[in-house]
Amino acid sequence: MPSLHVEMLAADAAEPITSAGNAQLGIAVLAGIAVIVLLITRFKLHAFLALTIGSLALGAFAGAPLADTIKSFTAGLGSTVAGVGVLIALGAILGKLLADSGGADQIVDTILARAGGKAMPWAMVLIASVIGLPLFFEVGIVLLIPVVLMVAKRGNYSLMRIGIPALAGLSVMHGLIPPHPGPLVAIDAVGANLGVTLALGLVVAVPTVIIAGPVFSRYAARWVDIPAPEHMIPARPSEDLEKRPGFGVTVATVLLPVVLMLVKALVDIVVADPENGVQKVTDVIGSPLIALLAAVMVALFTLGRAAGFTKDRLSSTVEKSLAPIAGVLLIVGAGGGFKQTLIDIGVGRMILEFSENWSIPALLLAWLIAVAIRLATGSATVATISAAGLVAPLAAGMSTSETALLVLAIGAGSLFFSHVNDAGFWLVKEYFGMTVGQTIKTWSVMETIISVVGIVFVLLLSLVL
Repeated sequence: MPSLHVEMLAADAAEPITSAGNAQLGIAVLAGIAVIVLLITRFKLHAFLALTIGSLALGAFAGAPLADTIKSFTAGLGSTVAGVGVLIALGAILGKLLADSGGADQIVDTILARAGGKAMPWAMVLIASVIGLPLFFEVGIVLLIPVVLMVAKRGNYSLMRIGIPALAGLSVMHGLIPPHPGPLVAIDAVGANLGVTLALGLVVAVPTVIIAGPVFSRYAARWVDIPAPEHMIPARPSEDLEKRPGFGVTVATVLLPVVLMLVKALVDIVVADPENGVQKVTDVIGSPLIALLAAVMVALFTLGRAAGFTKDRLSSTVEKSLAPIAGVLLIVGAGGGFKQTLIDIGVGRMILEFSENWSIPALLLAWLIAVAIRLATGSATVATISAAGLVAPLAAGMSTSETALLVLAIGAGSLFFSHVNDAGFWLVKEYFGMTVGQTIKTWSVMETIISVVGIVFVLLLSLVL
């Protein structure tokens, strides 16, 4: 009996040590995120520097040696940039060619010429979704806002009735659909299949954008009834061009990488034999690097040459597209470094233990973590990267469809309630000429609807799959 009593005492003694370890890790995570939030919001420090300092602070609070923390951060930064850096660059080139060649304007003008009345909000969703596929969110806003303002003014529409569907289309693409940086990093972090994530992302995106766009815009237009601000209608980028690419060829170019990636996903599911010749071919052409590279090479001719661009003009356009993404690449890379630091200090293990004890479904836990980081930092990309790092261990043993849904749950959480610490909030406020209160009642509520509807459809899909 004495030996049994000693063993029981030893077991009891071990319990507080585990709790203390988890408590310290929990405090370290909160402190690390708090440092990032404080540096971004209070001291207006660039997100790259804030994430770098926050990662070092995280390691220090967790009691990890500084040398190990630096090693984790640099390894995470390097692997993240290696995984998604080229894809972000190719996406930026494609977006720039689309804008400068007048291809985006061609899509907009063609759809608007065939839509009117009650169909206009739906047309705006379609325009924003197609244009938003290869573009960063901020670029998409800058490109679309003049169109939204012109349509509202010429057609005498409520600005919110036209603007909210366009913003919803852009935001859903940004949060849920690769090749946007957030979803790409999350796919890389949890080891998800890009094609399957893209396919399921489209399934979730369609009903989400309908509810948050055309449906919600009816109420938003009642709550905030304002005219389009005259001074915010700038000249369109293609007005100085003698010609521009056709509608069909522009849409085909934009959708080319998406189609190639979906074909790969479909063949992987139907054939399911890595040695099969057809699957080997689709695995190559459907890989994100080849799919986007193919789209860029095609766009040089279908968009650039079709607009009458010389070789020098094409070279200049490509060069100009890469400069603005330096900041994005660094932020995404530093976010990957922060993620790796979280994993290496044992936070993933801690979250696994918590999720087992609380019996919270992995998808809901991923969404809640992304929501918390989004509210704290204001950045959908930072929220996606950090949450993906935290929940990556949960993906172990998951099926292909489950890991894809995990990425979508994170993406949905990263869009929750944009407010004053989000650059997108101020961009929308200034372009639409709204007050802070009006922006919260429209834009912030719309983002929350996207997030909540998104996770609901992800959870419903998880029951089916």
